[in-house]
Amino acid sequence: MEALFSIPKNSVFWAWMILLVTALGTYSWRGLGVLLSGKLTQESPWFRWITCVTYAMVASLVIRIIVLPVGILAQMPLSYRLIATGTALAIMMLKKNSLVLALSIGTLLMSALAFLDSASR
Repeated sequence: MEALFSIPKNSVFWAWMILLVTALGTYSWRGLGVLLSGKLTQESPWFRWITCVTYAMVASLVIRIIVLPVGILAQMPLSYRLIATGTALAIMMLKKNSLVLALSIGTLLMSALAFLDSASR
């Protein structure tokens, strides 16, 4: 392992080693998932717990993106982000299984609000 850290960070070999290590990490967990998938049922308490944790992580990331954005989204006022998010959420609640429609309208609304905001300055 010490030999791996003695490789210069700007060498091509270093990049390939990092790619190999990350691929091994990713695919080993996927392989474990395939091996265990036949032994788990969706109604088991373990599977329900994993589902709840997954939904909580996704919800927290979405909230963080809305409340504490990074990059160009940080230039938009919080009220615009909340309006676009609320509209997309309302569309998803009213029309079941319409993720593409909700995301499209939310994105278009955010773009329209940004355009109107820049035009009013």
